[in-house]
Amino acid sequence: MVEDLSIGRITRLELRVVALPLRSPFATSTGVRARRDVLVVRVDGDDGTGWGECAAFADPGYTAETIGSAWNAISDLLGPPLARSGTLGELTKAWSAVPGERMAKAALETAVLDLLGRRLDRPLWALLGGQPRRMAAGVAIGVQSSTGALLEAVGDALDEGYSQVKLKVQPGWDVIPVSAVRERFPQLPLWVDANGAYRAADLPVLRRLDDLGLSMLEQPLPADDLAGLARLQSELRVAICLDESVASPADLERAAGAGAGRVLNLKPGRVGGVLAARALAAQARNLGWDVFVGGTLESSLGRTACLHLQTVPEVSLPGDLSAPSRYLARDLAARELQLDDRGCLPLPEGPGVGVEVHEEALAALTQRVEVGWQPKNALR
Repeated sequence: MVEDLSIGRITRLELRVVALPLRSPFATSTGVRARRDVLVVRVDGDDGTGWGECAAFADPGYTAETIGSAWNAISDLLGPPLARSGTLGELTKAWSAVPGERMAKAALETAVLDLLGRRLDRPLWALLGGQPRRMAAGVAIGVQSSTGALLEAVGDALDEGYSQVKLKVQPGWDVIPVSAVRERFPQLPLWVDANGAYRAADLPVLRRLDDLGLSMLEQPLPADDLAGLARLQSELRVAICLDESVASPADLERAAGAGAGRVLNLKPGRVGGVLAARALAAQARNLGWDVFVGGTLESSLGRTACLHLQTVPEVSLPGDLSAPSRYLARDLAARELQLDDRGCLPLPEGPGVGVEVHEEALAALTQRVEVGWQPKNALR
């Protein structure tokens, strides 16, 4: 088992905040941003280097975690155990004593797994017990300025080679634009994601969406409203997919027990890393749920880690993992992920995560960097 592998001697820990310019601005809880800041983790050992990317955003919103909180958690609590050699399982046990901080743990775990894979000359998918397979890539399309702009965005995605689409919806932007997409593209595998924007009183609107032949309805109600989600699932034909509602095995058990959904959007950053995600995928399948792997506007470094997770047999559905070049104007990888001629994102060859970081881009885009176990000016 991968947990039994020795991590060896870790000699150096580096944290960087890197500003990646976006192709189009996106709205956050504190305003509109034109860049995606990411926290990049590097660990060096006696025999190599490993890289990880944190899924947290600069501001709270998707979860309470932020780049600043993840930085502090790694430098103060999660980084120091790296100085003690041992197995990966012993390391993750030490991390489990720290409550929460799942995105920080995921980033650090990925860096350690990347280092182990490079040392053993084995790709991450092999360490996870996966098997490379072709899964159709999907694309998530946000709220647009008009229905016409949405139809154009969907058409462009299909022209690029994507074969399934997720549309963001919210009150006031739902039935009319989604109906237009369904009319224009009647055979398109299509689902919608509300990010918890609706309430129980919106059932009539959600019923109208249910009539549009959707493959799933993602997180229609707030994350903690399992009773409402269960009532909704009993009223609708479409499968409800949970994202923000599930961050742990206990969350999934409660959701399944309540009948609050039938599909899990599995994001390794949200649940504490690819090892925790692998276990959640197995749990979900045992409960009769389908599983797909989702993303959070990662660079090619973080997105490739998601693609490795997608190879485990418990992942039953293709997700919405698109090429980072769709939303990033500049990437961290020396070789960016690109859609192949079959509409799939192929795993890069090579051990570990398989991504070589573009050192010049990393240096040019870095906003803050610290090296060591206890950075003196950690973000507060």
